[in-house]
Amino acid sequence: MIKIFYGADRVRAKTAIQDFLGENYEVIDGADLIPEDLPNIFLGNSLFSNSRSILLRDLFSNQLVAQKLPDFLNTPHKIVIFEFSLDKRLQIYKTLKDKIEIKEFILPKNPNQNLIFNIYRVAKTDGKKAIQLLESIKFSEDPHLFFGLLVSQALKDFQQKQGTKEKKVLKELSSLDLEIKSTSLSAWLLIESFLLRLSSLQS
Repeated sequence: MIKIFYGADRVRAKTAIQDFLGENYEVIDGADLIPEDLPNIFLGNSLFSNSRSILLRDLFSNQLVAQKLPDFLNTPHKIVIFEFSLDKRLQIYKTLKDKIEIKEFILPKNPNQNLIFNIYRVAKTDGKKAIQLLESIKFSEDPHLFFGLLVSQALKDFQQKQGTKEKKVLKELSSLDLEIKSTSLSAWLLIESFLLRLSSLQS
C-alpha cells in the first residue's frame, strides 16, 4: 500500500508515518533514483522478509521517476512518499489522487511565526544575527515546529523563483530533516548550524 504525506508540520507527519510504517523502516531519497530502481523498491523483497516498510522522500522532485508510480500501485509493501510540498497541478497528482491516500499536514498558527520568518530572512545574509534572534524564542518553541516553519519559508522562496539557490536550500533542509530524526544531537544545535550555513547557500 502506498500513501503520500506532505506539508510543513513535521511532528504530525512523523507520527502518521510511524503509525503506518512502525518504528523501523527503510529511508530512500527519491531525488537520486532512476526509473530502473523502482521495481526493486516497490516489488523487491528484503533478505529477512517478504514485506517491507519504506519512507520514500522527495520523489516528486524527480518527475522522470514520479510519473512511473501508477505502475506500482499493487506493491505488497507499506510505502509512504513524503514531500515538503505537492503541486496539485501536476498530471501525476491528478492521476493518483483518487487511487491512494494523499494527506497534507499544515502547521497550526504560531504566535512567533512572524519572528521565525524574520529569523530565516536574516539568516540568508547574517547567520550569527539570526541565532541571536533565535535565542529570544528558543525556549518557548518546539524545534520540530520551528523547523517546519523554516521549510515553509524555503518552499515559498522556491515557488517564487525556482532557481539554483532555492533548490540548494531545499536539499539542505531535506538532509537536515533526516539528521534531526536519526541522530542523538540536539535538534536546536543542528538548526543553528543550518542558519549559520544558509548565507553561503545564497552565493
